[in-house]
Amino acid sequence: MPDSPMSKSPITDAYRRDDLSVDQRHALFTAARRLADEFTGTFGAETIDRYLHTSYDQFAGRATVPHFLPLLAERFARQRLHALARVEGKDTGATPIVLFLCVHNAGRSQMALGFFTDLAGDRAIGWSGGSEPGDRVNPVAVQAMREVGIDITAEFPKPWTTEIAQAADVVVTMGCGDACPVFPGKRYLDWDLDDPQGRDLAAARPIRDEIERRVRALLDDLKIPIRE
Repeated sequence: MPDSPMSKSPITDAYRRDDLSVDQRHALFTAARRLADEFTGTFGAETIDRYLHTSYDQFAGRATVPHFLPLLAERFARQRLHALARVEGKDTGATPIVLFLCVHNAGRSQMALGFFTDLAGDRAIGWSGGSEPGDRVNPVAVQAMREVGIDITAEFPKPWTTEIAQAADVVVTMGCGDACPVFPGKRYLDWDLDDPQGRDLAAARPIRDEIERRVRALLDDLKIPIRE
């Protein structure tokens, strides 16, 4: 009997593990199909499978909710593939990309991304990452952003990767020091900000407000109109 399409998938072969349920394997296979449809004409199945596979591995060792691993892997793989398309000249769009980096991608960079996405709308692309990604976004940062009407609960700590850093037009670093990527020709900004980790909401508010001020100044400098 010939193999089914699913049995031939490099993704499902890669994740036939005791700690992975049938549902999770099917979710990865479905994610690979969605990504293949989305990137038709840009990347082949091999590249998409590889990026989904390595994106899954980024979260598998530290996920607190394993059920969501395939979804996280798909979202991260999609971002990485968009970045790769920009780096390889397959995406010639002029929309500027700003990458916000901190250590754990759980507080400062997530708040900055939240403000940037809210204020810039579709006029710019914002990404975030960490040199040592945490297990979840800091609940105090989530609460502080909720106070100003921005919901970052759907975000998750993730690492930066070479293609993501190379695709960015501006890289904003916040405390990751030498662990942050440096590539020639990129514009770098270092924001000296306190880390909200271990602080209460009252202490996080001034950090949040300073991040908003700096994001607004960055958008003004990039001549990106602020969405009101």
